[in-house]
Amino acid sequence: MTRRMIGLAVRVLLSSCWVLIFASAFAEAAPDHTTPVFYRSVTVDGLSVFYREAGPANAPTLLLLHGFPSSSRMYEPLFARLAAGFHLIAPDYPGFGHSDAPDPQAFAYTFDHIADVIGHFTDIIGATHYVLYLEDYGGPVGFRLALAHPERVSGLIIQNAVAHEDGLGPSWEARRQFWRDRAAHEAAFQKAFLSFDTTRKRHLGSSPNITNYDPDLWTDEFAFLNRPGETEIQTDLFYDYRTNETRFTDWQVWMK
Repeated sequence: MTRRMIGLAVRVLLSSCWVLIFASAFAEAAPDHTTPVFYRSVTVDGLSVFYREAGPANAPTLLLLHGFPSSSRMYEPLFARLAAGFHLIAPDYPGFGHSDAPDPQAFAYTFDHIADVIGHFTDIIGATHYVLYLEDYGGPVGFRLALAHPERVSGLIIQNAVAHEDGLGPSWEARRQFWRDRAAHEAAFQKAFLSFDTTRKRHLGSSPNITNYDPDLWTDEFAFLNRPGETEIQTDLFYDYRTNETRFTDWQVWMK
């Protein structure tokens, strides 16, 4: 085995250790209602950015980056189970959750811009060393953070986030049509991806046990999607998703 292969194996092993530590902690932890969760906001680049925070400040920090069209609320189950042993920080991106949602005419909803804001957010709250938890949109936001400050990242936990072409399979063809010709496919995109039925299905999937799911999860999410200007915000950001493909190689090189 070459030195390069040994180095790669060690890095994979270290990343795997983080996943095993996290999975073990989650599996063994019952919901903890004694560790308080704080709901805070800070001003970042002139915007109010909302975030949830819990756990000891001297514990390993997990920076939890949410997906579309969710918010930091999606991580409530982890906060309930992990706050006793980890320092958890979960922000809402601009245009999501309880953070400001400026007009798209005045704020560029791109992944570069969102990542810049979240990077400045981490500077302001003093988060200088963390494990990145990347879910869905958290992938393109988090990989940009990682490449901007690789020295801050001690581990990765990746859930449903894409860093390679194989992750964008045949089901993405309708999205690609939207990227190729926004004007022709914008209305269809909004109907397909921003509807109540789609929002509900994102939580239920094909589960036969729908009584196990709190309907507040999708009704609250859909309420955020129906704020003034939100359709334009989400459409602009998803149109920008096409730029992530050009970054895949950079992200893969960094991970190696």
